[in-house]
Parts: sequence; C-alpha cells; structure tokens
Amino acid sequence: MTYCIIQSTAANEEEAQKIAKHLVEKKLIACCSIIPKVKSIYTWRGEINEDNEALMIMKTKTQLYSQAEEEIKRLHSYEVPEIICISVQAGSKDYLHWISEQTL
Repeated sequence: MTYCIIQSTAANEEEAQKIAKHLVEKKLIACCSIIPKVKSIYTWRGEINEDNEALMIMKTKTQLYSQAEEEIKRLHSYEVPEIICISVQAGSKDYLHWISEQTL
C-alpha cells in the first residue's frame, strides 16, 4: 500500500472545510489539516496576484488520488485549482494503518 498527501488551496476557510468534509465523508481521504490563512503570490492571465487563501493538507492512499482530484475540481470555486499529489516515502506504521482504515 502506498500513501500520499494532496495539497490544495481554497478561496477561504469555509470552502476548504466544505471540500474536506465531503472527501472525508466519501472516504477518499482520512484527514485534512486546514491552515486558514496563507498568502499566495502568483501570475494568472499575465497579471501578478496576491491573495489570502486556505491551505488544505489531505492524507490518503495513492490509489484514491484520481477520485479525490475529480471531487476537488467539482467542488472548487477556482477555474484551475492547485491540486498536487506528494508521495509519502515513510511514516508511522500506526498512522499509515489508520489512513487505510479510514479510506476506501
């Protein structure tokens, strides 16, 4: 079994909570840690933007990434949301086992 962290930002904490709760209810992720305020500076359509966003750090099994990505896109307010999958190289066996128990 392999595991990953899905990182995404949302327009605000409420949107992040909505997405996280949905993914946990569908058992696509075991947990989502939300950092309610991060500053993002980026280029979009030729202009530099600076926004406050909420950062979501989601823990799941690698095999569930594609389904989680589709649900995030469906619920997200952004045209092109950040959705990045980061492979977990190692972790606490107890925690990884817990992820397995909480997800599909």
